[in-house]
Formats: sequence, C-alpha cells, structure tokens
Amino acid sequence: MSQRELVVLGTASQVPTRHRNHNGYLLRWDGEGLLFDPGEGTQRQMLLAGASATGITRIAVSHFHGDHCLGLPGVVQRINLDRVPHPVDAYYPASGQVFFERLRHASAYHPTAEIREHPIAGSGPLPAPGAPFALEAVRLSHPVESFGYRLTEPDGLRLRPERLRELGLRGPAVGVLQREGRVEVDGRTVTVEQVGEVRPGQRFAFVMDTRLCDGVAELAEGADLLVIESTFLDQDAALAEEHGHLTAAQAARVAAAAGVRRLVLTHFSQRYPDLAGHLAEAARHFDGEIVVAEDLARVPVPPRR
Repeated sequence: MSQRELVVLGTASQVPTRHRNHNGYLLRWDGEGLLFDPGEGTQRQMLLAGASATGITRIAVSHFHGDHCLGLPGVVQRINLDRVPHPVDAYYPASGQVFFERLRHASAYHPTAEIREHPIAGSGPLPAPGAPFALEAVRLSHPVESFGYRLTEPDGLRLRPERLRELGLRGPAVGVLQREGRVEVDGRTVTVEQVGEVRPGQRFAFVMDTRLCDGVAELAEGADLLVIESTFLDQDAALAEEHGHLTAAQAARVAAAAGVRRLVLTHFSQRYPDLAGHLAEAARHFDGEIVVAEDLARVPVPPRR
C-alpha cells in the first residue's frame, strides 16, 4: 500500500530547545523518501522516528544556515555506512556549493553510495530521475540565497465502474483499456476517456526561511500539504521582516489565499515556549486544518480530493 506522510524530525529555528530539535523533515511519498533541511541531530531523530537511511531517495536543502544543513554530514555518512543501494539525489542552492562540499566531506569515511548533486541556480523544474512526480524549486527572500520546493503529481484518470458496466466492459477488456487507452468490444471502439474521469494529482510544498515574497504564494498554490515556517508571531512582525522570516498569521493568510488543504506550521523561535499563540493566530486567517508541528510527529497527506 502506498504511503504519503510527513515525518517531522525537528521544529526549532536557529536555537534548539529541550523539546525542539533543529530542522528536519522526511516526506514519504509512495516509494520515495525526500529529506528536507537536515539540521544538526537529524540522524538521531530519524532513529527515534523509526526512519532509516535506506528510505532516503532525495535530499533537499533550502539554504545554508546551520539549522538547515549541519545534519548533512551525518546523514551522508550514514547513507554510505548502510550501503544504500540506490542513487540519492541532492538539491541545494548553487551559490552554496562550497558549503555542500565541506558538509559532504566533513570527515573521513568510506564512500559506498552514489549521491548525485543538483545545484540550483534559479527557479524552475529540477531533475528527478525515476520519480512519479515533478519537482521544482522557487526562489525565496532571505539574507542568504534560499529556495522552496514543490512536488506535483500529474493528474491521472480513474475508471468509473458504472460506465464500465453500461458499456459491457469487464475482466481482460478493462486491462486492455487501461494499457492501451482503447479496446474493441462487440464491434465498437471504447476509449478510456469515455469511461474515465480526471483524478487530480496531489501537491506538496515546502517553504522554509523567507519573508513574504511572490515565491511563497507560488509554492503554496493548490497544495494538499503545505509545510511552512512561522518563526514569529505578529507582535514580532518587524523582527520577522528584518531577519527574513514569516509570522504564523502571514503563513496562514498565504495558505488561505492559495487554497491549501492542510497547513503545517514549523520552525519556531526559542522565544516562544508555548505555541498556543501560533495556532490561535493562524486560525484567525485560515479555516482549514492547521497542524502545529511537534518533533517526531507524523502528518499524513490528505486523501485525494
């Protein structure tokens, strides 16, 4: 059975707390495992969450501030230690190439796995060999170059059982129709369009360190699951703008305008020991489902529309 869920490995911003590890988010999408922003301690958080290095197929780093990338050395070395048999694709801002190389080769280890580097120079589609989805990066606004990521599943086609019955299609004929798009039945041709309906593909968006900009809205548009930083509350909006971050209210307003189905708030400043304010602030602007992320929580992708 396919599995689509977000495993939250850490929810802190620059400074971790007793209850919040540095960032780390593992998106399980059918047979894929996309690890976003592995901050310090990610390898151990994966152990606590029951996630293995073998399940990682892609790593995506939004930017090279330490709370989003200092766990990369341990993750890379664990991938090699476990002799992960498949290639792992790594995405990151091209302007941070020197940082990626330092992190990837932070200490001595025996390389056994293939890690394919995909430095990002600007917004646009990303190479995603073998993936059942399209992956793209969108530039954000932060003191250092930062990109958000969006995963888009192509629309599919669902066969309508009542139409199959009406047209006398059953058994092997249905299989032919699915494979070839058409089938001959009783001297007539039936096409898949006659018995099917569009099944919208699902979307996931990851928006990390940024102030409000066009890229935030672009990433969030139509997302079934939006993971978005909400470092501050509106009372500290000036700080958010100065340091290139969002408030919970800003994140919620973006989600509402974009038609998001499930909103996940994360990346919380240590100045807020209690996150009830984030939930209350977001709820004033977004009437969909809101998840205030907690370390080691699992957040399912909503069922198809």
